[in-house]
Amino acid sequence: MAKDRFHDVVRTALERDGWRITNDPLLIPIGRSNLQIDLGAERLIAAENGKKRIAVEIKVFG
Repeated sequence: MAKDRFHDVVRTALERDGWRITNDPLLIPIGRSNLQIDLGAERLIAAENGKKRIAVEIKVFG
């Protein structure tokens, strides 16, 4: 899969904001195929003793 022009910039920004990249790309099984999302990330939430997780799709228009 070809990465968008800003893929590495977005990844670095997430990491600097405290997110840990867990998947690059993130594959989500749907039936017999996989949905492919650019990045999967998580961040520990100390106050809640849990985690936040996000999926990030990067698109460039123009």
